[in-house]
Amino acid sequence: MTTKVALVTGGGSGIGLEITRQLGLHGAAVVISGRRDHVLQAACDALSPQMTISYVTGDVRKYEDCQRMVSDALKRYGRLDIVVNCAAGNFLALAEQLSSNGFKTVMEIDTLGTFNVSRASVDALKKHRGSSIVNISATLHYGATWYQAHASAAKAAIDSLTRTLALEWGAHGIRVNGIAPGPIQGTAGLKKLAGGDGSGTSLEDMIKEKIPIGRAGTAWDIAMAVVYLCSSAGGFMTGHTMVVDGGEWMWRPPVVGREAVLRVSKAVEGASRNVIGESRTQHTNGRVATSKL
Repeated sequence: MTTKVALVTGGGSGIGLEITRQLGLHGAAVVISGRRDHVLQAACDALSPQMTISYVTGDVRKYEDCQRMVSDALKRYGRLDIVVNCAAGNFLALAEQLSSNGFKTVMEIDTLGTFNVSRASVDALKKHRGSSIVNISATLHYGATWYQAHASAAKAAIDSLTRTLALEWGAHGIRVNGIAPGPIQGTAGLKKLAGGDGSGTSLEDMIKEKIPIGRAGTAWDIAMAVVYLCSSAGGFMTGHTMVVDGGEWMWRPPVVGREAVLRVSKAVEGASRNVIGESRTQHTNGRVATSKL
């Protein structure tokens, strides 16, 4: 992707910073955006020796700011090929204690922000077939997640938006996909929960135990999924939200322990054979039981 230009919202910290790094290391010029000037400047200072990078401040909730982000990328580099919607807001809250304003804020940053940036970018992306939008989602809403009514609703809406934009904008050569990260080491979301449950086991350790692959994810895992979706390797993928969570979303406690599986299975099979044998004996003796409604 040596000729491509990317815009990454929320690209100055967390997962967004690693996405920025990997896009740059793979040849893209990257414009990052966010609301905190000092965070964006620090990211540029750290990454500029490795890649072509610049920043523009703005709030994704404001469509005019999103237009300015796109204009900045076009003025600096002359084109736009990739948009990564990574800006997000979240916190823990009991649903009965969650204020209307708190719910609205997360919906506006996550969902409205994703739409605003995508809508502001579409004319620039149309000019280059093979352009790509990647929306960072989550697995919160695949079942239900405690204390995340606001974020779950926002991410479910983003997944729906991903499919709709992929359907409508495919004719322009724009692919639209999503990535749903699982628990990621070093992120603010995981750090907020790191106090543990009082048992001496940190929540991060508890989460690792519930991930089939046996570890928490890293920002690099998510960033490389973005690189794949934005490259020619993912050129036939659109409308899909890729889950990158080590299998965490589908985890559930085992019915029996691993060491007991064979023993329990043999016991059940033995009981089944006994029941079948008794049934045959009763039938032979003419004592078949009948049921009445």
